[in-house]
Amino acid sequence: MKIAVLGTLSIHLVAEVDRLPRPGEMVPSRGVGREPGGTGTLQAIAAARLGAEVTLYGRVGADPFGDEILSSLRGAGVEIAAVERSVRDPTGASLLLIEPTRQFLAAQAGGANGGVDEAYIARFLPPIREADAVLLDLAIPAPALVSLLAGLPPARPIVVLHPIPPRDLSLPWERVDFLVGSREALASPTAGSSPEEAARAGQALLTRGVRSVVITAGPDGAYLIEGAGATRFPGHSLPVVDPTGAADAFRAALAVKLAGGRGPYEAAGFATAAAALAAARQGGPLSFPTAAEVQELLARPALP
Repeated sequence: MKIAVLGTLSIHLVAEVDRLPRPGEMVPSRGVGREPGGTGTLQAIAAARLGAEVTLYGRVGADPFGDEILSSLRGAGVEIAAVERSVRDPTGASLLLIEPTRQFLAAQAGGANGGVDEAYIARFLPPIREADAVLLDLAIPAPALVSLLAGLPPARPIVVLHPIPPRDLSLPWERVDFLVGSREALASPTAGSSPEEAARAGQALLTRGVRSVVITAGPDGAYLIEGAGATRFPGHSLPVVDPTGAADAFRAALAVKLAGGRGPYEAAGFATAAAALAAARQGGPLSFPTAAEVQELLARPALP
């Protein structure tokens, strides 16, 4: 199965703190770490770990951070020939302050990611059209996103879109097969509390033309909304160590199963298990499970 990923590529600078600072306050850090990040990077690595043939599209700077990200992608088996390097803009970067319960503050500089424009899409649209599934997010500049969605065939590849950062965009929503986001991302804090609440939250998105909506609810699992109803996929009884990579694992796993011809119910169950495994490990690319690990978890009973 072939997965195309178009998203942000960034380096994450992570500071572990005992508590998040108040405005104007400085708090001590237990150290500062660095790891490859960005939705594009993480989804691509997660999908490759699950056995897919993954090609990543995007841009980094001609700098050491860009070298580091590309090296990690190459090591994970991701095809990076389409990742362009900017001599003008630096690699995107994010600064995160994370406290022990994994709440965080973050600041992001888009850098070279902002250079993904309509001309870039025109160069790489033909191979993207040949993929079985495409993973996208709203951090891509809007003109490029519109150009890509408008240029895809009507039925294939399957499009999985993450609505982060939340923006009110005029997109060809009818070309989005699965809109996948947390209840917070979908601006509905109660969306993951019951199938009825999930269905209500999903209806507004379905009326835009999106074909299906998936609401992730952390340890509680996920909801698939199609038509008037919602189906709940329970979580799994694993300890939550670090949830920061779980959402990327969920979307990648969903896309991999859909690309392989599986139906949305099987794909959503598989994705819920992949997210649970990622959350049970320390975050970052090394937290993403393999397909065999996901299948092993699926053989155990799920939470009620």
